[in-house]
Amino acid sequence: MICGSMFSGKTEELIRRLKRVKIANLKVEIFKPAIDVRYDETKIVSHDENAILSTPIDNSQTILLLAQDVDVVGIDEAQFFDAEICNVCEQLALRGTRVIVAGLDMDFMGKPFGQMPNLLATADYITKLHAICMDCGSIAHYSYRKGASQNQVLLGEKDEYKPLCRKHYFERMAK
Repeated sequence: MICGSMFSGKTEELIRRLKRVKIANLKVEIFKPAIDVRYDETKIVSHDENAILSTPIDNSQTILLLAQDVDVVGIDEAQFFDAEICNVCEQLALRGTRVIVAGLDMDFMGKPFGQMPNLLATADYITKLHAICMDCGSIAHYSYRKGASQNQVLLGEKDEYKPLCRKHYFERMAK
């Protein structure tokens, strides 16, 4: 598991790990939620514009169908997947497939996001990444939403979100 706030480098780290898998000539399949078309419809793309080809899917069960006979499965933006994503990852791991998952651990309200708590609880290894607070330069744990939308899912980039440390996040949320 690779988790953290927006702009912490989760996708960058996922891409780095998956490129190393490809260098090792292991068979890999990479998936992302079909709703994530911010940068590209079929590629996983980091904010730094590093990219790797992936398969966009609407349902986590599809991963089991498309990831037959592979050594490694990569999954980006896991917080957007349905409740079956945990079972899918477990089934893959039981097959002997290495599963590398990245996603936001908290939503813009600072609450656990989607199935991420369950994925984190069952993960063998967890890497938590941090962004830099745009107000003070400290380590940022939170994805602060600039706009007024209260929808949990709002795809966006720097126009919609900014990383903040605990102090500045809670100061802004209190306003």
